[in-house]
Amino acid sequence: MKAMILAAGLGTRLRPLTERTPKPLLALAGKPMIGYHVEALVAAGVRELVINVSWLGDQIEQVLGDGSAFGARIAYSREPGTPLDTGGGIRRALPLLGTDPFLLVAGDIWTDYPLQRLAGIRLGPSSLGHLVLVPNPPQHAAGDFSLDATGRVGLAADARRCTYAGVALLSPALLDGWDEDVFPLREPLRRAAGAGRLGGELWSGDWEDVGTPERYEALNRRLLRQRAQAPA
Repeated sequence: MKAMILAAGLGTRLRPLTERTPKPLLALAGKPMIGYHVEALVAAGVRELVINVSWLGDQIEQVLGDGSAFGARIAYSREPGTPLDTGGGIRRALPLLGTDPFLLVAGDIWTDYPLQRLAGIRLGPSSLGHLVLVPNPPQHAAGDFSLDATGRVGLAADARRCTYAGVALLSPALLDGWDEDVFPLREPLRRAAGAGRLGGELWSGDWEDVGTPERYEALNRRLLRQRAQAPA
């Protein structure tokens, strides 16, 4: 199984922190954010990684290299000066990902979700993906999806109590027929959910969208405290 880490965003909401440093390289408790994702994927047994890069992407490649220092093999999907958004970035990377389902992790989140669990899921013949969802956070109170008792992801407007966590198992077929170069992942996800072809689960553990300087600083302080309080 392969995995893709989304790392090509401009990080505009995190400026000025991202004016000279790409968002995935911002340090959390002394380690680049993307480093946690690489380590978690390798620990889950997923060592074939694809990372898309654009804004200051050369810095990401310099830090991670070919992945051998992590026990992984990293291929880079390089995007033009203007990033292709999440959906367009995945579409461009499909030749590197192959035809089998792959794990997807957004490079700008923090979570303790056990990726080995997601790696063990097998999609049914009609399923286009399995999403990790979280309870709607304050910054996204309207939510993205509903989730029924059978684990089916939907779009019921009065039951959107779940927000996509930026972690998923996806079939490349999710993007079948999508010809645009630049588009957000939410569009094919909504299409698949509307067709009843997405499964999911609600994660109530640690998760944070590291989307603003305030949330980044708060998370970094919390992780530093936890590290200081951990047994030697």
